[in-house]
Amino acid sequence: QVQLVESGGGSVQAEGSLRLACVVSGYRYSSKCMAWFRQVAGKEREGVAEVYTGDGSTQYADFVKGRFTLSQGTDKNTIYLEMNSLKPEDTAMYYCAVAMSCWDLRERAFGYWGQGTQVTVTS
Repeated sequence: QVQLVESGGGSVQAEGSLRLACVVSGYRYSSKCMAWFRQVAGKEREGVAEVYTGDGSTQYADFVKGRFTLSQGTDKNTIYLEMNSLKPEDTAMYYCAVAMSCWDLRERAFGYWGQGTQVTVTS
């Protein structure tokens, strides 16, 4: 049974920082794509960043480039999203997902999702 558990969300003032973590268990492939998506109520979910654990290659959405950094743990089952210079528009539920391979942050590539962790940025 595949499980993803996110942590690290919370409330922060604009220009502040947060670090999210996601741990996946039960996924049979050591090399895999792990990603962060986010969703605001009433809007579509959008990709934030993804990493292929096999070679560490990453891809970021344009709206987070230079502000967010995605990294992986040595066990290849944990990823971290360091979020700096946060803006009120970054407020959303952040979800972690896993897939066999990365595909340009396309939601339909991912079959397993976590429950999400809320990030709220106040002005």
